[in-house]
Amino acid sequence: MIIIGIVTVYAIIMTGLVIFASSKEKISEEPEIVVSGDVIMSTKSSRPGCEETDRCYIPSVFDINSGNQVTWVNEDSAFHSVTSGFYGEPSDLFDSGHLDPYESFTFNFDEKGTYDYFCTLHPWMKGQVLVG
Repeated sequence: MIIIGIVTVYAIIMTGLVIFASSKEKISEEPEIVVSGDVIMSTKSSRPGCEETDRCYIPSVFDINSGNQVTWVNEDSAFHSVTSGFYGEPSDLFDSGHLDPYESFTFNFDEKGTYDYFCTLHPWMKGQVLVG
């Protein structure tokens, strides 16, 4: 009777270890989300306050040469956008539409100038691209 009990406990422990090991493998098989960009929409930028520390778009001012592109990445858990112009006064040059978390938007700047942009959902979020 004792031997049957020991064998049963051993079988339960071994089954648990096999299940744990196989679930650990499945977790590590999932791809890691890695999106790289030039400008990041930072965590919690959907809440007012990031503008006080200039951390809504990081960096909020980005310098490039004409003919180059800028890629924005949404690293927040909320939707965001990258829209040319100012809140209430879009310039219609570019508009990412609503970006889900970890989505990106890229735009090529062919002409020199200063390009202001903002988030249509969060009016405190604004930035600038300086093209030289």
